This record gives sequence, structure tokens and C-alpha cells, in this order.
Amino acid sequence: MTTDSPRWFTSSYSNNGGNCVEVAANLIASRGIVPVRDSKNPGGPVLDVSAGPFAAFIASVKAEELSA
Repeated sequence: MTTDSPRWFTSSYSNNGGNCVEVAANLIASRGIVPVRDSKNPGGPVLDVSAGPFAAFIASVKAEELSA
């Protein structure tokens, strides 16, 4: 078992009045997950996303394949 603590960060593109998520990418290598949380509620729930699906999501966002 690892005792790594999440190191949270918000994207530099997240300058939209606080409606952001934070991720802790430092846990990909040790746990294979990317924790995600609401930046307005850092003590609230955390969603652990597996590294593969998270990478696919980011690639889709970068390729502008997702729409609102």
C-alpha cells in the first residue's frame, strides 16, 4: 500500500470564476488513478478515475470531440 498524498492542481485555463475541478496527477504511477474534486469544495467527495479512461477523456477534449 502506498501513502502518497494527492498534489492537487487546477488547469491554467480555469479562469472562469471558480467553476473548476482539480486533479492530482501525481498518483497515476503509484495507484493508476487520477483523483478529481470540485475546487470550490476541497473537503468534499473525490472521484477516482482510472488512468486510461482519464487519458482518453483528455485526448477527446484536446481534439474538441466533446460538445456541451
